Amino acid sequence: MSGIAGIIRFDGGPVERGLVETMTAAMPYRGPDGINHWVRGSVALGQCMLRTTPESLEETQPLTNEDESLVLVMDGRVDNWEELRRELLARGAALRTRADAELVLRAYEIWGWDCLTHIDGDFALVIWDARQQEAFCARDRFGNKPFTYHWDGRILVFASELHAILAMPWVPQIPNEGMIVEYLADEWFSFDETIWTGVMRLPSAHWMSVGPAGPQPTSYWMPDLNAPQPYTKDEDYFTHYRHLFADSVRRQSRSHKPVAYEVSGGLDSSAVFCVAEHLRRVGTLPAPSINGYTIAWTQYDEANELLYARSVGEYLGVPIQEIEPCIKGIEWLQDQARLYRDFPGYSGTAHHNNLYCKSNGALSRVIVTGLGGDQFVAGSRAHYAEEITRPPWTNLLRCLREDIGPYGLIPTLWLILRHGLLPHAPKVAKIAYRPLARRLDARTQRGTYWLTPAMKNRLLERRAQLLRYRGLRIRRRGQLRLLQSLYDPFNASNREAQERVAAFWGLETRHPFYHSEFVQFAFVTPERLRSRGAQNKYIHVNALTDLIPSKVRERLCKAELSAAAAQFIMQFEKEITIEIPQARPAWLDQRGIRKLFQSYAAAPDRGWQQWPLMGILSCDVAIPQKKW
Repeated sequence: MSGIAGIIRFDGGPVERGLVETMTAAMPYRGPDGINHWVRGSVALGQCMLRTTPESLEETQPLTNEDESLVLVMDGRVDNWEELRRELLARGAALRTRADAELVLRAYEIWGWDCLTHIDGDFALVIWDARQQEAFCARDRFGNKPFTYHWDGRILVFASELHAILAMPWVPQIPNEGMIVEYLADEWFSFDETIWTGVMRLPSAHWMSVGPAGPQPTSYWMPDLNAPQPYTKDEDYFTHYRHLFADSVRRQSRSHKPVAYEVSGGLDSSAVFCVAEHLRRVGTLPAPSINGYTIAWTQYDEANELLYARSVGEYLGVPIQEIEPCIKGIEWLQDQARLYRDFPGYSGTAHHNNLYCKSNGALSRVIVTGLGGDQFVAGSRAHYAEEITRPPWTNLLRCLREDIGPYGLIPTLWLILRHGLLPHAPKVAKIAYRPLARRLDARTQRGTYWLTPAMKNRLLERRAQLLRYRGLRIRRRGQLRLLQSLYDPFNASNREAQERVAAFWGLETRHPFYHSEFVQFAFVTPERLRSRGAQNKYIHVNALTDLIPSKVRERLCKAELSAAAAQFIMQFEKEITIEIPQARPAWLDQRGIRKLFQSYAAAPDRGWQQWPLMGILSCDVAIPQKKW
């Protein structure tokens, strides 16, 4: 668990002594429980161990089978460990330990690459198969564990973190303009590139065989868009949701140490902690104890959620520890870029450092979050398009009545026209609507006037790339938004950055909303059960109503961190508007940058501009200033 690295030569030459050790030494914080290596001729593998489960106490990596024809390195865990163990034993597998790594190695022995259909959890792994002279690489369904690699035609080098690969002398360090422009423009398309040309990410839900012919990535999972809706009654959906959610929290709370939970006071993280505490009290939580933590944003009223987080503690009768946010300056971004040789993230990436430090000090190895609730539980007005096709329209009329209350008659009629009737309108009506849609699209309105013409052209090339969900035949209108959330490169990048910060503090991040069965259920849930009147996440609230305090359950607002972002960005006016454009004339138009900054300064609380401005700062510190 926590970190992997390796070098495999397909030209028959031996791996130079000390190289894989250099890679693991680049990320020692991922191996507080030891760093080990396995080197045989042209193959060198390394693993940095962070023990996070009782079973991991029996784990040693790199892990081989009896004759060393297979050797595994893995960062991750198996969440269906109970079922997989029973399945393997039924097939006659000889399990030497209870470790998750052992389960994965034996699963590969039995099923080959199809083992991934039997394994659920968060993982990045490589199995060297000496019999086939191939490397089998895989990443979990949501990309919660990082996996980067480089292939030069002869040598595969891989690692949990990018800078471990760049430490290899033959890996070129050529900035990737295509990826950089995504950060500069705040438009996201790529799942498999990094800011360095040729250093790649294995996309989520992909496995990859690597032999002399090079990497062959293959997708192995996506939600079934054609699965039928399983119930007719709302209450049955609530019951199923409650079971899946509790089961996901249970599985992802497995640890031999106290488990830390982020409790922001929002619906998502509060529900995770409340369910975990309920499971602990009934004796089914596989952890010795739990601790709740919240960030105390006392200096910003819009971000301050202490009232809600405290209500969780009062409701459960347990303390929620209040942690001051970690506010960092440009020096932190520079340090992150120097250490990781990667895009350092945004200023908000630093806010959890104090919370992570406190969790580590309480001996936790695991921190559980509410990430994914906004993606897979929040609703949209697509329920109008779904229900309008289902006469006699009982549910449609119910949705209308409940929307008229908080929004009024005229706005509700506009919603049903735009989101209900238009999707089913003839093609000529949709064409007539496009000019209005473009005017309503803030991203189309804003343009990219701060980029040079060359970088604008780069961005146009990126836009032309097919998104992963394009061309799929959706069964219901609401599935489109879910696909957009599932395959959102921005969210994936942010989770990778947050995982990296937590790993530095010796913590494994876990996200119960990112669980395959839970996400599959989201794709068969009617959209009307996600949004009802002013209540977003309607199914979540109704399924867990007796487990969440009323103050959180009835909350309709969200925390707003724009003031904290503005405080960070506004201090760098000179750097952003003068120094960086002068140093990066191939990237940025100075007049356009000045306009971008001024428009943000005029209304930072409503400013989309913070994201490209932060992207500009972060790219500048990530890429050395030299001609390329």
